[in-house]
Amino acid sequence: MALLRRLSLPLAAILVLAAALRLVGIQYGLPFGNLLNPDEQSIVPRSWAMVHGHGLDPHWFDYPSLLLYVLAPFQAWQHDPSYLTARLVVVAFGVGTVAAAWWLGRVSYGRTAGLVAAAIVAVETVGVAYSHMAVTDIPMTALITVSLALAVTGRLEWAGVAAGLAASAKYPAVFLVVPLVVAAWGRWRRLAISLGLAVLAFLATSPFVLVHPHQAWSDATRVQRLARDGWLGFEHDSWALFSFTGKLWGGLGPVLVIAAIGLVLALRRHSRTDLIIASFVLVYFADLLTIRAHFDRYVIPLVPALAVLAGRQRALAPLTLALLIVPLVWAIGDDARLTRTDTRVVAHAWIDSHLPAGTTVAAESSTPELEGHPIVGLALPGPGRPFDPDRNVARLRAEGVSYVLVTGAIADRVLAARDHYPREARFYDQLKRTRRVYHVQAGHGLTGPCVSVYRL
Repeated sequence: MALLRRLSLPLAAILVLAAALRLVGIQYGLPFGNLLNPDEQSIVPRSWAMVHGHGLDPHWFDYPSLLLYVLAPFQAWQHDPSYLTARLVVVAFGVGTVAAAWWLGRVSYGRTAGLVAAAIVAVETVGVAYSHMAVTDIPMTALITVSLALAVTGRLEWAGVAAGLAASAKYPAVFLVVPLVVAAWGRWRRLAISLGLAVLAFLATSPFVLVHPHQAWSDATRVQRLARDGWLGFEHDSWALFSFTGKLWGGLGPVLVIAAIGLVLALRRHSRTDLIIASFVLVYFADLLTIRAHFDRYVIPLVPALAVLAGRQRALAPLTLALLIVPLVWAIGDDARLTRTDTRVVAHAWIDSHLPAGTTVAAESSTPELEGHPIVGLALPGPGRPFDPDRNVARLRAEGVSYVLVTGAIADRVLAARDHYPREARFYDQLKRTRRVYHVQAGHGLTGPCVSVYRL
């Protein structure tokens, strides 16, 4: 009952707004699972398989297993992997993150800070966008926020459990060790128990890392190495400090300035609460500086903590709330785009109706699966990745490929970095000398990358 009394009308309104922003456009790109975020196609089918006779061992450790297990029960009554069902679970995590930010702000700096923090997280555009996707970033962020709130309130053992669960959602939550140490400083026995519970919580929800330790280590380190080596599309990015600051600005708008002021004040005051929250922001952001793949999703775990730091300045609360109109408008615009049809869905329908069944097609990733057509997959280029010999028109003809399906989601990024990918760029030049039989691009109610089909 005490908790219900704390759920004031303003907080209820914020949660309703958060849910609405995350539900609009929730069916984007369906039934295909790789158009909104390719990682969905790695996660949802594995969760479905767990409750359809394939057992609990994912045999895959690019991400740990917590989200797979959370999604699996909701797939039990589905005849095929249900991306919509999985996305709705992540929407719940997204709204839960807003509630957790309110809790963290309230126990740290008071009721006003809690409401401001919840409002910021509710409309922050990157978090809203990824709450539409059945991927790991939002569940990890929700659990990180819960762990920080428990640490601030001195419940160190439970904070350790939440930290282990957060790391079991996605590995970078391991940086919660730092605020746990800060929270438990001088209480070494409780710190040891907290860290031990974190390990146990991780292993209880990602148990097969113990069964396949070499594969788990190989998969996890490969993913981290790819992030640090870079990714297609970031070849000409500025230094990580500026890139990730830009991603934060793209999510928070001018509220980021108020959050930065709050961080400075927290470091100057350095109470235990201030140091718990600020230490996580600093250590996590320091790790981002080592990454060359500047995906916007990497900044999501910072948002609740930064929101609380913005809310700690009670005198600026009215200004902070007023400035939230900026990310709110951005988030609404993003949602509006998600209500339109993806160009790749339209292209898939054209291929189904115009290409004879059994025709071999060479296709890039981030395109719909083409049932009834043998597929030659074209590997995704990237820094340090070997050249795919199938990115050659003569070779494809020799292999009996009749059509090539390419998308601007890859081609545009390759051609923008032609100096890094001369052979891949040459492939697109070769295609232009063949016959393009279909092309579609955004506009007139469509969104997404351009898509072209070439006949060899």
